[in-house]
Amino acid sequence: MESLYWVMSWACHRKCKHCYEDKFRPYVRDRLGEVVEEARTNFPLIVNNLPGRMTYLDLEAPRPDGSLPEKTGRIILSGGESLLDPIRLAVTYPLIEALISRYRHASGVKIVVQTTGDLITEEIIDDLLSRGIYMISVSGIDDFHVGMKGPDRQRAFRDRLTAMFDRAGLKASGLSASTRNWHEEDGPLYSFFGATPDSWIGKLWPRGRAWSNGLSTASLADNFCNRWSGGLNFLQHGYSGSEVSIEPTGDLYPCCVKTKVPLGNLLDEKLIDILESLAGEPALEAISMGHPERMGIAYDWSLERFLDRSRTKTPQGKDYANLCIGCDAFHEEVLGPILQKAKINRRSRTYLGVPA
Repeated sequence: MESLYWVMSWACHRKCKHCYEDKFRPYVRDRLGEVVEEARTNFPLIVNNLPGRMTYLDLEAPRPDGSLPEKTGRIILSGGESLLDPIRLAVTYPLIEALISRYRHASGVKIVVQTTGDLITEEIIDDLLSRGIYMISVSGIDDFHVGMKGPDRQRAFRDRLTAMFDRAGLKASGLSASTRNWHEEDGPLYSFFGATPDSWIGKLWPRGRAWSNGLSTASLADNFCNRWSGGLNFLQHGYSGSEVSIEPTGDLYPCCVKTKVPLGNLLDEKLIDILESLAGEPALEAISMGHPERMGIAYDWSLERFLDRSRTKTPQGKDYANLCIGCDAFHEEVLGPILQKAKINRRSRTYLGVPA
C-alpha cells in the first residue's frame, strides 16, 4: 500500500465542535482505562494483519522502459490525540516500535505521527525521533480549535512549535498535507494543517459533531470521495494512490470520512485479503474511481435515485445535499449485506466461489 491512516484510539483531550467523530473526546477514570486498553490490546493484532511490505509501484513516474519504480509507503498514526499521556506510553510508542521492526527488512516504512500539537514538548519530540518516525504532523491550525481562533494565535502557535522542531533537527515539509506525494521528501519532517478553506476538509464532512452542530457547508459539488484520502484508488493496493483507514476496533474503511459499514476487520482478517475479496464489486469500484454517485447502478439505484437520496435536512432543519449522504443510505440499504457475505466467504477461505 502507499498509505494507511490509523486512528489508534478514541481518547482526546479536546471535544472540538467540528470533529468528524463523536467518540473523539476526553475520557476519565474507568472509561479512559477501557479506551486505552482497547487500543493497547488491538494494535498487535492489527499489525499482524497489515501488508507484508509497505511499498507501492508509482504509476505516475514510469521509467523509459515502462517499468514502475517501487517506493516506500507511509503509516499515519492519529487519534483522538496520539500524544495524550496514557495513549502515548501504552500505544503510540510501542506501536511505532512494532511497525519499524515489522518493516525493517521489508523496504521500511515512513511513520507519521499526527497530533493537535497542544501536548508537544522537546522531550516528546526526542522520544519520537529516537523511535524512527518520519514526520510530526500538527493538525490543529484552524479557527475551530479552542484557543486557535485568528491568524495571530495560529501564527504564535506555529512559531513556538517550529522553534522546537528546528532545535531537534526536523525540517519543514515543503508540500501541502493534501498533496498525495508529500511523503517522498527526505525526513525527518514536520508539517502544519487544519480545517481551513484551502484544505480538502475545509468545508467539513457531514459527520460527527460537525454534522450535529450544522457546520458542514459542503454541497453536491463537493465530492470528498474523488480526492486523496477520500476513497479514490483505495482498491488499487500495491500502486500509487492507494490508502485505507483503520479504527481502534480494527474496522477497515476506504476513506477517512468513513462509510456507513466497514469493509472488514483487521483483528482477525488480513488487509490485503479484504481488499482482494472486494475487487470487482461494482459499488466499491465506483468509490475507488472517485464516482460514488454511480455505486448503485448495478443494483437498480440509478444516478437520479442516488442524488435524490443524497438530499436531507441538517439537525437544524436546513436543506443539505452531499454525496456522502447518498453513500450512507446505499450502504445501509444495499451494500451492508453484500459486505457481510464477502466476509463470510473470506472466513470460509473462498473468493467468488473458488477455494483460496
